[in-house]
Amino acid sequence: MERKRSDQKTRAPSGAAVQSVELTEALYRALFAEWAEHGFSALSLERVAARAGAGKAAIYRRWPGKLQFADEAINTIALRMAAFEDKGSLEADVRAFHRRLRSVFRHPLVRRILPDIYAEVARSEAMEAISERVAQTRRDEAAKVIERAIARGELPGALDREIALDFLPCSIYWRMMVTRRSLPDAQLDLYAQGTTAAIKALASAP
Repeated sequence: MERKRSDQKTRAPSGAAVQSVELTEALYRALFAEWAEHGFSALSLERVAARAGAGKAAIYRRWPGKLQFADEAINTIALRMAAFEDKGSLEADVRAFHRRLRSVFRHPLVRRILPDIYAEVARSEAMEAISERVAQTRRDEAAKVIERAIARGELPGALDREIALDFLPCSIYWRMMVTRRSLPDAQLDLYAQGTTAAIKALASAP
């Protein structure tokens, strides 16, 4: 006798139908490790899957290709690295922003992958779009530093926000990623003081 549909239990998906959060995170880590070792152009999804302890199908169940995989991985990590809470003053917020940026630039994978991204940007419009989205994520977070200072009355509402946002990361990026020098705490404080002074000077410029 045929069972009525209402008598049949709904079965939970299993096996390939379930996308494990832990496996997704492992795939992200494997992607970045392979990227740092081989560069994006030579990156192999087979090696990424093997490093994560999975089959290549685990990647294609999540992303249609290498670019989409990289896009989601980069933006997921960028969002985690971007946020920090209100520290109460412009200089304190700038110092917290610089400290977070220093932590990112100290990471050995970031130090190898970031220059490769810029090299790929010169060759690939798709990678350029990925890079721009990551940059905008960080810029949106930096904008909170400026907007909080305006709300506190530390900066005028007429401030040129775009130039102020350029000031925030540039000195840290130059020192750590371009000249490849370390940045100890004492000097980090000086960079925060200098950047704060520059933004305030911009606010008073004619």
